[in-house]
Amino acid sequence: MSRIFGAVAQNGYVVRDIHAAMRHWTEVMGVGPWFFFERVKPDNFTYRGQPSGMEMSVALANSGDQQIELIQQLNDEPSMYKDFLDRGLEGLQHVAYWTTDYQAVYDKALGLGFRVGHEGQVGGPQGRFSYFDAEAHPGTVIELSDISGNKRSLFEFVKKSAQQWDGSNPIRHFG
Repeated sequence: MSRIFGAVAQNGYVVRDIHAAMRHWTEVMGVGPWFFFERVKPDNFTYRGQPSGMEMSVALANSGDQQIELIQQLNDEPSMYKDFLDRGLEGLQHVAYWTTDYQAVYDKALGLGFRVGHEGQVGGPQGRFSYFDAEAHPGTVIELSDISGNKRSLFEFVKKSAQQWDGSNPIRHFG
């Protein structure tokens, strides 16, 4: 449990081939089903304070209470995902903390000296997310995600689906 952010809710993996990653997690790890979003373009996305047209594919699944997120960036626009891949890395890039009090936790993090690497929103103003540039080694970027809007329902649906999953229909396309 983080004294600043609370409990880790998600591990986020940045991959070069999201389809291969979903197959691996399904066939080798037994994790699924995956909810796949082919093309996501976050609103108001900025990288180090500058606008960026980053687009990505995203897949979500759960293993118990832990959500697993797979991200494949689809273009060369600036982002922390691109930075990670450009360093020759692939795999765990961030841990995410979810909150319904986003602005207060965001302001607290900034007050403690955290710097925003990139941020944006999905699904409206209650879908904000920020990645703090606090990486000490690969896999330690911190994401803060607002779940006071529609994301909470989606994340609960993904978790419930995983609890009931019988191994059929491992990849479910959304959006």
